[in-house]
Amino acid sequence: MNIKQIFSARDMTEGAPWQRLAEFAVPMLIGNLAQQLYNTVDSIVVGKYVGDNALAAVGSASPILNLLLALFVGISTGAGIVVSQYFGANDRERLSEAIGNCITLGAIASVATMAIGTIIARPLLELLQTPASIIDWCTDYLLIFFVGAAGFTFYNILSGILRGMGDSFSALGFLLVATVLNIFMDVWFVAGPLQMGVPGVALATVLAQGISAALCFVKLLFMREVFDLTVGTLKLTRRSALRIIRIGVPSGVTQAIMSVAMLVVQSLTNSMGEMVITANVMIMRVDGFAMMPNFSFGQAMSVYTGQNVGAGKLDRVVSGRKQGTVMAVGFSCVITLAILVFGRYLFGVFSKTAELITLANRMMSIMAAGYIAMALTQVLGGVMRGAGDTMTPMWISMITTVVTRVPLAYGIAWLTRVDGWPHGRPEALSVSLLLSWLIGALLSYVAFRHGKWRETAMAEAAARQSAS
Repeated sequence: MNIKQIFSARDMTEGAPWQRLAEFAVPMLIGNLAQQLYNTVDSIVVGKYVGDNALAAVGSASPILNLLLALFVGISTGAGIVVSQYFGANDRERLSEAIGNCITLGAIASVATMAIGTIIARPLLELLQTPASIIDWCTDYLLIFFVGAAGFTFYNILSGILRGMGDSFSALGFLLVATVLNIFMDVWFVAGPLQMGVPGVALATVLAQGISAALCFVKLLFMREVFDLTVGTLKLTRRSALRIIRIGVPSGVTQAIMSVAMLVVQSLTNSMGEMVITANVMIMRVDGFAMMPNFSFGQAMSVYTGQNVGAGKLDRVVSGRKQGTVMAVGFSCVITLAILVFGRYLFGVFSKTAELITLANRMMSIMAAGYIAMALTQVLGGVMRGAGDTMTPMWISMITTVVTRVPLAYGIAWLTRVDGWPHGRPEALSVSLLLSWLIGALLSYVAFRHGKWRETAMAEAAARQSAS
């Protein structure tokens, strides 16, 4: 395979399923790790050069940021699935129309996110009882992100389009460039002569994301052999826009539900004090890396399924699911072992406070086994979404977060109240998360076996045949 083939669209409807999944998932994994590095570098820089309170501020702002960015997460998911199905079906006209509509929807989502986010950022922080010592930093961090939302929005949507056509290498290359720039700008804005503090890491990330989005757009402009990008394709059409929204909205709702659950749990975390807030930030940063293989294989399964459903090859979907599950679970076992063995060293990167490192390591060790369960959830969810059934994963997410995680967190915290921890022990946060992951894996398996995704896939195929 030459360089041009590596950085081009890839047909996943032929060849060994495990090989096609690996070719897609490995660069996807590296890219996801690089994207996670954005937030991690932010945390390391502010933790080392500003202090533990600054680290807590960055972490406390994250749930609100995730909530308001859920809109374009949905568009991105819908884009990847619709593009993969049309690409697999070799339908150039509808592929071109879908890509143009995705770009226009991304522009609308960017404006909406900027307008809403800048208005409600501070009130939400106050509602969550964010400590007075960090609320100003949190507000500045969020405002910069929302004003620069277009970069993050378009990178996710445009990279989703590239991946939908099987090109995960280009998205990876652009993201690596932006990651390196982000690291240098983080150090320059915060530790260097500018001394901008928490706002500096937000500005660095927004600028880096804008660059990666621009690179993705340029790449799409040079893919004329696959689709057409014209002023006409940018015009919203009923069939493409509604289909992207119909498939993407459940994923956006899922992200929003998870973010709301995180906000509710964040309120419980805030009540436990700044040390627990900071420990939770450190855990979530390590968790972000630990979860990346699961997300990568989930996204790979989504694109793989979408292309094969578009080509009418459901037998390849079944064999790909089996091989993808083995690969994802294998990665998760290695990660779980690494967390248990090297946890203290990982948390030592963020802070030198021994008590803080011990608390974070103890909480993370409780969660470790849950990554294996999440491997199964992500792979099976990827198959269902790729087939066009995004509703089932949405309902599973609602059950595991709203019905399970939030009540368990508050219930276990209430049962573990002691003199030193009047609002409950911090381990309640980790135990509730572990239990919700286990329940999510069980529900995903049951839903997959039930087979609604097969019905959706066959309905999509029938609709395309009748339209043609």
